[in-house]
Amino acid sequence: MPSFDIVSQVNEQEVKNAVEQTNKEITNRYDFKGSDARVEQKELELKVFADDEFKLGQVMDVLRARLAKRNVDVRCLEPGSVEKISGDKVKQPVKVKAGIDQDKAKGIVKLIKDSKLKVAASIQGDAVRVSGAKKDDLQSAIQLVKKSVTELPIQFINFRD
Repeated sequence: MPSFDIVSQVNEQEVKNAVEQTNKEITNRYDFKGSDARVEQKELELKVFADDEFKLGQVMDVLRARLAKRNVDVRCLEPGSVEKISGDKVKQPVKVKAGIDQDKAKGIVKLIKDSKLKVAASIQGDAVRVSGAKKDDLQSAIQLVKKSVTELPIQFINFRD
């Protein structure tokens, strides 16, 4: 029976490279001279440091641009709340989302079931498996999900006949 998986993945190596490029650009930029602005990474957790909230926004813009150039969808970034460290210095945790959370997966399954396509969708961990008798039905399901799910980056993998 033909099937495919709907997932939300992030290339961790590309994220690491983008963070390194961001830090390199910040150290070379004139408007950040003498500044303590930087991005630290631990797995898929980023911490953005800056001297004030304005510079924090600039660092985030540079990070988003670097991620976009490396073909990492910036919708996977989930910024936390800005925290004051000392004086005017601030930091902001940023989570890189990988995988589809349960609520969103349930929404995708409900969307596919409500569409009356002749396919079956089931949640497999942090992915959604869609199977059906015809490839055309599966391709219709892909188009439906692409059009309807816009708040997180999704990929379609493991297409099998």
